[in-house]
Amino acid sequence: QIDILEDPVIKNVIVLQTVLQEVRNRSAPVYKRIRDVIQNPEKHFYSFTNEHHRETYIEQKRGETSNDRNDRAIRVAVKWYNEHLKKIEDEEKIQVIFLTNDRSNKEKALEEGITAYTCEEYIKSLTANPELVDRLACVSDEGKEIEGGKIIFPEHIPLSKLQQGIKSGIYLQGTYRASRENYLEATVWVHGDAEENKEIIIQGLKHLNRAIHEDIVAVELLAKDEWVAPSSVVLQDDGQNEEDIENEEEKENILKTSVNKDMLRPTGRVVGIIKRNWRPYCGMLSKSQIKEARRHLFTPADRRIPRIRIETRQADTLEGQRIIVAIDGWPRNSRYPNGHFVKNLGSAGDKETETEVLLLEHDVPHQAFSQAVLSFLPKMPWSITEEDMKHREDLRHLNVCSVDPPGCTDIDDALHCREIGNGNLEVGVHIADVSHFIRPGNALDEESVKRGTTVYLCEKRIDMVPELLSSNLCSLRSNVDRLAFSCIWEMNHKAEILKTRFTKSIINSKASLTYAEAQMRIDSAAMNDDITTSLRGLNKLAKILKKKRIDNGALTLASPEVRFHMDSETHDPIDLQTKELRETNSMVEEFMLLANISVAQKIYDEFPEFALLRKHPAPPPSNYDILVKAAKSKNLEIKTDSAKALAESLDKAESPTFPYLNTLLRILTTRCMMQAVYFCSGMDNDFHHYGLASPIYTHFTSPIRRYADIIVHRLLAVAIGADSTYPELTDKHKLAEICKNLNYRHKMAQYAQRASVAFHTQLFFKTKGVVNEDAYILFLRKNAIVVLIPKYGLEGTVFFEEKDKPTPKLEYNNEVPSLTVEDTTLHLFDKVKVNITLDDSNIQHQKMRMVLVEPKV
Repeated sequence: QIDILEDPVIKNVIVLQTVLQEVRNRSAPVYKRIRDVIQNPEKHFYSFTNEHHRETYIEQKRGETSNDRNDRAIRVAVKWYNEHLKKIEDEEKIQVIFLTNDRSNKEKALEEGITAYTCEEYIKSLTANPELVDRLACVSDEGKEIEGGKIIFPEHIPLSKLQQGIKSGIYLQGTYRASRENYLEATVWVHGDAEENKEIIIQGLKHLNRAIHEDIVAVELLAKDEWVAPSSVVLQDDGQNEEDIENEEEKENILKTSVNKDMLRPTGRVVGIIKRNWRPYCGMLSKSQIKEARRHLFTPADRRIPRIRIETRQADTLEGQRIIVAIDGWPRNSRYPNGHFVKNLGSAGDKETETEVLLLEHDVPHQAFSQAVLSFLPKMPWSITEEDMKHREDLRHLNVCSVDPPGCTDIDDALHCREIGNGNLEVGVHIADVSHFIRPGNALDEESVKRGTTVYLCEKRIDMVPELLSSNLCSLRSNVDRLAFSCIWEMNHKAEILKTRFTKSIINSKASLTYAEAQMRIDSAAMNDDITTSLRGLNKLAKILKKKRIDNGALTLASPEVRFHMDSETHDPIDLQTKELRETNSMVEEFMLLANISVAQKIYDEFPEFALLRKHPAPPPSNYDILVKAAKSKNLEIKTDSAKALAESLDKAESPTFPYLNTLLRILTTRCMMQAVYFCSGMDNDFHHYGLASPIYTHFTSPIRRYADIIVHRLLAVAIGADSTYPELTDKHKLAEICKNLNYRHKMAQYAQRASVAFHTQLFFKTKGVVNEDAYILFLRKNAIVVLIPKYGLEGTVFFEEKDKPTPKLEYNNEVPSLTVEDTTLHLFDKVKVNITLDDSNIQHQKMRMVLVEPKV
């Protein structure tokens, strides 16, 4: 009932140590929330260490279970506190109320003369706050079924039996991942080393057996003759009607369409739940059709989460609002889980509300920085002290400048290049010294590691570190002294590195330029000042470095990135532009890559077990099937046996009649790639970075917006004797944990950014009305095509089956890839024209609706 306890109405509560320990064992997130409530002075919540108090401590009796002992300990503490309060010589006698949902404990308490209620009874008695009733968690045990429903799901096997079964290999344990496209299908990623059955398919309602996305489940493999293939059908659950289970079975038959034998994959069914990974879900109420009803279905924004049944009296006010709901349980005879209302976020479609939903759904920590965190920031006005200078080189005399996108305030990096006496060049990359300000283990550090990365949405930035650092003290702005960590090379004019050194430094940037300004200086014959000369030197070297990298087999992949021009008054998107790339973008990138590689090598040489590195695994060959087939359909050959072969065949894959083809192939190649990940060098032996064709790589150049870089700075500082080490830094298990969180945060940030672009695209088309645009087919599905619209960098799905319309004749050929609709055959990369409108009939999932205009089907 944590949602009830967090409500401002509930005050003056004592939480016993016995209870806190139990909560801590059961759920870390809830434990953290209750600790936060206890720390909030306005709530008057107190924890009482009854286990260490002479008059409330009790021993376990012979034959008494520890649960019964704990129940008794709670009753003893309640009685003691009641007696304790009687000593107060006050007219107002304070009454102690004991809240418990444990039936037998409540009965015993009443027998012993204690005033006891279940949470529900107590909350329903607070007639002044009827809205609290909605936030009650349904505490029905799995046993308490809804009235009269017939059993739908098989029983879950109890945990102790599951654990034995997993030990003996009858069951497999794994993470359950629901499909976004098809609510009757999921996969379970098996934990452990069983390479051959890494991924098990689960199909059909009964086999899914009430598992929810991200739960840890136990699975039983089915016999080989019951194995199925992943279905390429798109199925959304649009059912309101619970009784319609027959309809579900019909849908399940759609999944089992004929497939060739080699498509079959290991298939299983969920037999029990090892750990529920539920979180509060955002979404909208689907109001019941029945008048005066209190039971309604809630539809989560995340399509992988099933609908949830909640009871609420405020359905009328909640209609059209985005709300948060928590799941409480899922009885065997209910089509959907039960839950309760937590919070109203605001009107759907409203920009603030939708941004909040987007952040919550992608688990992006975005609350304001707490006082505890801010207390570790330097006091203003800040300046560099004698003490700071002790271990630093003064590089303020160098012509350092930064080059960034327009409007960038968190400037991580700056560069310089100059000729030195022996005719060679000295090149420096200077990175903000964030680890000087963020010391290991304090609240500021803990908050930064939890956030892991800065998240850039279309019109706001969720910073990893407070603004004083991100936009001021750590931002390498021009004409101010700043602390930096510098990587300095001596190079010859062929861009060969002769010497590398690292030093903490103090710099004073002479110019903060945009990519366009830097390009203009390089190209302008009239300009010959120091900064411009430095930029020209950098640019010349960068071109050589890039050529070397590409000869080495590095990939250059296109992605259709889009930026919005915002209306300065309304902040609505008015125009989209696809990002232009200039030489200077590439120039900065080359030196950042070089710095990252140099630092990776240094920290690995120094700490072979504890280096935080970044790797990019080579994709399994089957990932490239779609790419090879696509190229073949256009009579081109793509070789995929090595990154170099791939890069070279992509360069050759040109079609004089179809200039955009090469971009499409590169976009498709991106989709075949694996995710790059952070890892700890002592826990892994494959370091290679496939995309960059580098044997070792890390992140060093963006410590303001990535926590990985802060750890790398700390390692490098220890390696060169510029800072002291601390135990966590050389604990590879700790480091592996950090990497796991960073990889997760990184992925979620990417998804959140994409969702933000999608939302702004919808706002843009809302005002645009209907448009017809050129598009190219990126993927073919059995009943749909996925197209890319270059002008908007927009991807969308064109469906050929529509509700209430006759289904056209569809033939899908996986070999060629082609899809024949009636008499028209569509191939990959075909140029088509689509009609784009915003379909806002479902306010929760507004989507771009695309219809094929040419060829006419």
